[in-house]
Amino acid sequence: MSYRLLWHDEGMRWLFPLLCGALACGQDAREIIAKSIQRDYLNFERLKDYTYTQRNEERTLDSKGRVQKTETETYDVLILGGHDYEKLIARNDKPLPEKDARKEQDKMDKEIARREHESAGEKAKLEKERRERRKFLNEVPDAFNFKLLGEEQVSGKSAWVIEAEPKPGYQAKERLAKVIEHLRGKVWIDQSEYQWVKVEAQAAGALSFGFGLLKIEPGAALRFEQTRVNDEVWLPASASIHADARAAFLKHIRSEVDMRFQGYRKFQTDSTFVPLQ
Repeated sequence: MSYRLLWHDEGMRWLFPLLCGALACGQDAREIIAKSIQRDYLNFERLKDYTYTQRNEERTLDSKGRVQKTETETYDVLILGGHDYEKLIARNDKPLPEKDARKEQDKMDKEIARREHESAGEKAKLEKERRERRKFLNEVPDAFNFKLLGEEQVSGKSAWVIEAEPKPGYQAKERLAKVIEHLRGKVWIDQSEYQWVKVEAQAAGALSFGFGLLKIEPGAALRFEQTRVNDEVWLPASASIHADARAAFLKHIRSEVDMRFQGYRKFQTDSTFVPLQ
């Protein structure tokens, strides 16, 4: 699935919620965004306490926008050795054939064994890299021009609505900041908890991923929503990309991708996964 690599690229899973922060920082919104970023850091850390199911649906379209092919993949996202692991469990909403399921289980068993032997230094390095991927948030205040549009009710709660336009001439330093610098859109931030409820954005310019191997054309539409889980944390509920793209600058792709996140389950730190025999 062409966009699955995009979503699972290093740090991309949290690109959408972070886009909300990127789009919600302006003259009248600086205090709002400062608080919301701190809340998101807490969400980011608490995500390590949860397992969940992720379903990706990709629809390939023809030149007239008609659906030519639909493919889905469903994953169990588990916590192994302190960080996540994606286990494929279904294709096209059907459980994997026994042979493929066994292969996925064997892959996970090997990964369990590998992570059990990770040194403290290796684990610390992984955690450092995980946090480093969020450094681009420091660039957000300089990357956009902002306007507070007002308030709206979202899921029965009041939210600020903030518009963002990319600042002309801004040159991003961090990799993920280079992704967001070409976006314009709106973000809804819950007033009671300073949480990012929803974001809608469009690509004002071309977006490149994977060392430029996948290029999304201007006009791509991005959408993201979060949900409150266990009355303690806000986590992704859905995300979508509707775009034209070119793979390796040659193959043209017109595609829609919808992602759903559900079945959040609190993971106990004293739990262990035992490889199947």
